[in-house]
Amino acid sequence: MADDNTNAPAEPRLARFTPGRRLSLTPRILIINLLPLLLLGGGVFYLDSYRKQLLAERYKLARIEAQITAEALAGASRERQEALLIQIGKEQHMRLRLYNARGRLWADSFALDVPSFAFEKTTDETWQERFARWLDRVVDTIVGAPAVPEYVEPDTPNADSWPELKRAREENLTQIELREAPDGTPVINTAAPVGLLGATLLTTRNAVDITQEVREARSTLSSAVGMALIISILLSLYLARTIVTPLRLLARATRRVRQGRERDVDVPRMPTRHDEIGELARSIADMTGTLRQRIDAVEHFAADVAHEIKNPLASLRSAMESLPSVEDPALRKQLQEVAAHDVRRIDRLVTDISEASRIDAELSRATFVPIDLVDLTRNIIGSREARDQNAGRPIDFTAPASPASVMGEPVRLERVIENLLDNAVSFSPPGSPIELAITRFDEGGVRLTVCDHGPGISQEAREKVFRRFHSVRPEAEDFGQHSGLGLAIARTIAEAHDGTLSAHGRADGAEGACLVLDLPSAPRKR
Repeated sequence: MADDNTNAPAEPRLARFTPGRRLSLTPRILIINLLPLLLLGGGVFYLDSYRKQLLAERYKLARIEAQITAEALAGASRERQEALLIQIGKEQHMRLRLYNARGRLWADSFALDVPSFAFEKTTDETWQERFARWLDRVVDTIVGAPAVPEYVEPDTPNADSWPELKRAREENLTQIELREAPDGTPVINTAAPVGLLGATLLTTRNAVDITQEVREARSTLSSAVGMALIISILLSLYLARTIVTPLRLLARATRRVRQGRERDVDVPRMPTRHDEIGELARSIADMTGTLRQRIDAVEHFAADVAHEIKNPLASLRSAMESLPSVEDPALRKQLQEVAAHDVRRIDRLVTDISEASRIDAELSRATFVPIDLVDLTRNIIGSREARDQNAGRPIDFTAPASPASVMGEPVRLERVIENLLDNAVSFSPPGSPIELAITRFDEGGVRLTVCDHGPGISQEAREKVFRRFHSVRPEAEDFGQHSGLGLAIARTIAEAHDGTLSAHGRADGAEGACLVLDLPSAPRKR
């Protein structure tokens, strides 16, 4: 079995781009505008590298401070050592502890004098401080920062209770250890050997300023990103509103047009908008108006077709129903002639209606070529005279010596001229001439005029003659010889060639009518 989609039209390539197609324009605009800001906001988490840099600098400072202090304490008397511990502790906001060679606590600056700092209690924190500490933990978790042990004073004041002191005593080198205070701030312990007798120094600094600097930088960056996010969201919503809202109005209007539930759908033209959306709105409004006119024309045309075909069908039916019951040969022959006449009339109507209905479609696909209207008209006149289509009415043809070129479809333009001549022949008295002239006018076009000596066309009827099925025929003409579509078809073809077809009175004031076809000239070859 053949695939049901064998003859399906190929899907446009752009339609195959599926990512995000279920999202409306508003979230798309928001996502596109917010994505760079979100990436910038991610920089808040990378402040961890800034904190590491500050800690590295503080490690260097702590090492130097501990080594200088150890050198100052080495060889000093007990009183001098205690005085140095108190002085340095107050000035540097540190806690200094000195251990002897056995690892026992020899002196403590916090015990010798008032402590120079104290760890903040978490119970006394404000909600801002608790939130900042919680945010620190969140950032540490996201960036994968290593866990820092809490700062806890050992139960015994011996040197071996501090890992950094133990390593310093064993390796005789300065050691640094990082711990965390109860409020989340870093505590830097530095152990350094003092002299050559095995004494060691332990300095403790609560580097609150590092946490404050990181938090201030994060707060500043967060505030900037937050303000930028708010502004970007507002601008995105404004942009989305100026784009999405009119598009939704247009989509709603076109949906109502498609559903056909309302006869007159008001498609917003947005005259105050001079951008692409305004241009789109006006184009859709114009297209809808044109579509409505075409639908109306089709409806009227269908109604007219039904009406025009109904009359000969009724006559044919009546003749055919009466024929079996008629025995008079003369009357039977008359009924047969009526039936044959109605059949020919229906055939003529169907032919003209078929042509009228497909003219627009065929001309929209036709390729226009340069045509010499003089040669085309001369050939038509010769052909009509050879077939005696003018019924004894001579054609006086006047034309310029040089070609009068227009762009068009030869067969269709030939049909226009034939229809104009047929109309003139129908209304011209026997033997009266038909004047056909081709001229050029100043606006750069070619004019073809067909004038007769018939009864003429009244001023109020000069537009009606171009309506479909409008047929006012001469009294001497047999009924049903014309469908009433000839001039309507001619005007349709003329307008498809960017031209016009109009009816006028004779310029010389005599009785008769003139049909004027104006077409734009073909561009000259360079």
